[in-house]
Amino acid sequence: MKLASLKRGGRDGTLLVVSRDLTRAVVVEQIAATMQAALDDWATINPQLEVVARALEQGAVDGEFAFNIADCASPLPRAYHWVDGSAYVNHVELVRKARGAEMPESFWHDPLVYQGGSDDFLGPNDDILVPSEEFGIDMESETAVITDDVPMGTTADTAGKYIRLLMIVNDVSLRNLIPGELAKGFGFYQGKPSTAFSAVAVTPDELGDNYANGVFKLPLHTHLNDKLIGAPDCDVDMTFNFHQLIEHVCKSRRLGAGTIVGSGTVSNYDRSKGSSCLAEIRMLETIEHGSPKTSFMKYGDQVRVEMFDDNGISIFGAIDQKVLPSK
Repeated sequence: MKLASLKRGGRDGTLLVVSRDLTRAVVVEQIAATMQAALDDWATINPQLEVVARALEQGAVDGEFAFNIADCASPLPRAYHWVDGSAYVNHVELVRKARGAEMPESFWHDPLVYQGGSDDFLGPNDDILVPSEEFGIDMESETAVITDDVPMGTTADTAGKYIRLLMIVNDVSLRNLIPGELAKGFGFYQGKPSTAFSAVAVTPDELGDNYANGVFKLPLHTHLNDKLIGAPDCDVDMTFNFHQLIEHVCKSRRLGAGTIVGSGTVSNYDRSKGSSCLAEIRMLETIEHGSPKTSFMKYGDQVRVEMFDDNGISIFGAIDQKVLPSK
């Protein structure tokens, strides 16, 4: 089943059921007005949504209309909790290597996460508005899951049963602001503006064998100005799967329904797969040449993040955004 949020009906949008081929949709306000409302009572709401999804596939639902990604907000236009990890530790290792820093051994068995701003997510076609190009504008292509209520102390062995939906992500970063923030010893804030998510969130069964044990098993494609910069495999070099990330963040707290957990930048040791962010490209250039050759994004640049199934069909729709100056 594929779900989306139409940009209407208030800041939390209006819940849609979307056809598998992303061509048709239907409003399901009579079942749940918003994505959050569906997640708040998933056990009751999900079976009703599945009935609509099956009818939509059979062309047997009233009120269907042509689905347009541009009309969509993020599946959750705002969320109670957004926690992003850095599950691809080779990416972290590369970052530190580029600046001549050793990576603590603990990073290989103790996940890195931060809690991001979740009050103002971007839709898949929303512009990335930034006050200055000097901030070092970068994309970070990732995967993410949305959870149900998750009890404190949940272990990786049982975490999977709380994952309700899957998405892809562009976690925008302002690279030139981050070092100064981290130097204060208190984490990100200004360097992590609004995050963008795919038009649709899908139930895990939609990916079939391409999602298992808390891991997406497909490449994630990133284009900048129509040039492919990377398509690393999500199931390769993922040090911590989503079950392990959930275990980590539930060590001292519970998660509320609608919590989003991100994977961090998808990255492979096989550099022929390319990169999911410009910072990684710049790091590799620094290691090879002594300094970066690639610039961060500029106003007018277009970034596109997308995942395809085994038949080459877009699963989540494309995150397709232009970088523009804020006003």
